[in-house]
Amino acid sequence: MNRLCKIWLNYFLCFVLSLYLITFSNLAFATSSTIQKSVNTTEIRGVWLTNVSSGVLFTPWGINRAIKQLAALNFNRVYPIVWNRDKTFYKSDVAKNTIGVDSEPLLKITRGGRDTLKEIIKVSHARNITVMPWFEYGLMTLPNSEFTKRHPDWLTSAWSSQNINKQDNFNVTHLWLNPLHPEVKKFIKSLIIEVATKYDVDGIQLDDHFAMPVSMGYDPYTIKIYKQEHLGESPPIDIYNPEWMSWRANKLTLLVSEIHQALKVIKPNLKISLSPNSKAFAYKYYLQDWQTWIEKGFVNELILQVYRNDEKAFANELQQPGIKFAQQKIPVGVAISTGTFQNPVDIKQIQEQVKIVRQEGFAGVSFFYWESLWGYISPESPKQRRQGFQEIFSS
Repeated sequence: MNRLCKIWLNYFLCFVLSLYLITFSNLAFATSSTIQKSVNTTEIRGVWLTNVSSGVLFTPWGINRAIKQLAALNFNRVYPIVWNRDKTFYKSDVAKNTIGVDSEPLLKITRGGRDTLKEIIKVSHARNITVMPWFEYGLMTLPNSEFTKRHPDWLTSAWSSQNINKQDNFNVTHLWLNPLHPEVKKFIKSLIIEVATKYDVDGIQLDDHFAMPVSMGYDPYTIKIYKQEHLGESPPIDIYNPEWMSWRANKLTLLVSEIHQALKVIKPNLKISLSPNSKAFAYKYYLQDWQTWIEKGFVNELILQVYRNDEKAFANELQQPGIKFAQQKIPVGVAISTGTFQNPVDIKQIQEQVKIVRQEGFAGVSFFYWESLWGYISPESPKQRRQGFQEIFSS
């Protein structure tokens, strides 16, 4: 009897052990799958779709082909241009009323009037790709355009042409809208709100051009406001005067706060993304106090522009205190250059930079820009480039 009990006991223990191993194995597999899925869906894998040096938005088949290729290579985010060179890249009533044209005229010729942004959203969402329209030009505008001719009083200016900051060629070749002017604020907010309400977007993105160059602020309207708040005193001629810089930066921050508040009323879960330069550069030359924007909760995502060819310089940029602070507050990704016509970038450099970004624990990457991912301006063939990105996003 004792022997029979022992046999049955052994069978029972084996059965329990087998059941445990099967259950544990299934649980481990499920957990592993869940973790893998979480990693795949949360890592930012983005690219900018621009109208400059790129035909993706203008050819009838361009959008569908681009999104299909991106999905096949495990990208999950696109930042399509919606505001550039005084034109919108969607049908805008705000632009029509303010500028006289509802969208980029070339789109009507090449795409037969089809709604470009609507198509990007439809094709992208069908493949689980997030869409965050990109207001690239921000507060920058073109000289002698219909926009500036209609609203010359909306512009800000430098004390003199000698005073213009030459750090960015855009300061020489472009004009800038005044972030203090109530009509400018109304126009910019209206554009952003229009996109957020009219389209099923996942967020919006501002970048380094949503700024006020440090050499600007000497227009009559800004001087008037400054005098009202400084007992009749005029702004300092020294563009780097700390109080003068801080005062203008705070006015820009006020505009960002108003955009944030307006969007939260309309779509509380809509993300506000920002793609600036490094903290020190952004503040010194463009009065972008983006650390304060993050502290106050105005920005939900940061994609830092780190366009460096030198590996050490690239890595050093990721160690700056401002970035470390931002990482503690919100998802922070890194913008990596994939090349331009003048400066093609080797796929090995791109892969190495992605590796560094991941090692430093960032939320992901976004590439500037679509055409140079695997277009014919690249050092390698399109096939080799796609293979290279397949290695980067292998899962």
